Amino acid sequence: MLQKSEAGWESAIEGKAKLRRRRRRWPWLVLAALIVGGAGTYYYRNALPAPGPTLQTAKIELGDIETSVTAIAKMQPKTYVDVGTQVSGQLRSIVPDVGAVVKKNDLLAELDPTVYQTRVAGDRASLDNLRAQLAQAEAQLVLDKLRNDRAQQLLANQSGSKDASDSATAVMRISAAKIDALKAQIAQTQATLDGDLANLSYTKIYAPIDGTVVSITAREGGTLNANQSAPIVLRIADLQTMTVTAQVAEGDIPKIKVGTPAYFSTLGLPDRRWEGTVRQVEPTPTIVNDVVLYNVLIDVPNSDLILMTDMTAQVFFRLGEAKGVPLVPTSALRAGRNGGHTVRVMAGNGSIEERRVKTGLSNRSMTQITEGLSAGETVVTGNAPGGARPAGGPQRPGMPARLG
Repeated sequence: MLQKSEAGWESAIEGKAKLRRRRRRWPWLVLAALIVGGAGTYYYRNALPAPGPTLQTAKIELGDIETSVTAIAKMQPKTYVDVGTQVSGQLRSIVPDVGAVVKKNDLLAELDPTVYQTRVAGDRASLDNLRAQLAQAEAQLVLDKLRNDRAQQLLANQSGSKDASDSATAVMRISAAKIDALKAQIAQTQATLDGDLANLSYTKIYAPIDGTVVSITAREGGTLNANQSAPIVLRIADLQTMTVTAQVAEGDIPKIKVGTPAYFSTLGLPDRRWEGTVRQVEPTPTIVNDVVLYNVLIDVPNSDLILMTDMTAQVFFRLGEAKGVPLVPTSALRAGRNGGHTVRVMAGNGSIEERRVKTGLSNRSMTQITEGLSAGETVVTGNAPGGARPAGGPQRPGMPARLG
């Protein structure tokens, strides 16, 4: 029993000694782990090159490009007439309705003709009276000539007096003058009659052109006063040809000339395109909220009558066009040191080459390349958001990162 007890104590003492030795080794193990971790971090940060950002790239492709100026426009018929009345009176009737198609010389409206009919009748009566007076005066002149001839014969035969001869001559001349006065009065009355006949004809209003009645401003039964201004009864427009009036900013107007091709679409038919050319650039601007705008007029056919008055359109003035040319995203272009442009081109080994290029047409998204690049090459357009490491993880020093 004593030997077993002593063996147990020795085992306990030896176990405690091993525990003390293990506790003494823990700080050294922790310190060694920290040293190894620090060394790895140092190597990763200093021995390996810093990863660059992932680059966005694009491939050069053949395509079509167009440069244009955009403007908002309104539509009006190219040819229209505001049909009014030249005389005053009560509007008796309006024949067509809005939207009716009329031909030239079709009856459109009629005013009450009573006043003008009365004037014409009075003029004709006055004219008849003057013509009767003229006939009487002409007969009297014939008689006065006969009396003058006898008086002159008697004076020649010394059978009559000088006073009688002179009196007969004066009477004859007075009769001739009366005839001239009556002829002048007849001409004046005839002119008055012609004017009143014209006014009577103006009580009927006829279409001056072929077209469509687009609006009626007067009402049947209303009184029209032509003495102050010409009253408008209705408007006729030729809708076969429409004029698009686009308002172009002063910064873009120098680029647009007469004959510049243009196309537009309407709000109701955004997928349909109408083509035309610039007919006129009006020199007088309109100022809207301190913005100077110039009206540019474009004529387009409208045989199907889809385009209507005051429609809104978005117009594109085509300034340049190229088809089947190398195109590069505009974001890939960089300003060169001596002017011009450069692009960053991806080489076959993953490196980047700075290359000078010549450009042609350009818009906000794409630019035509005329020299320096060919279809199929890849260019750098920018850095990817977030600055992520290139695909493939960290690489050893001296080896280039694979970009793109």
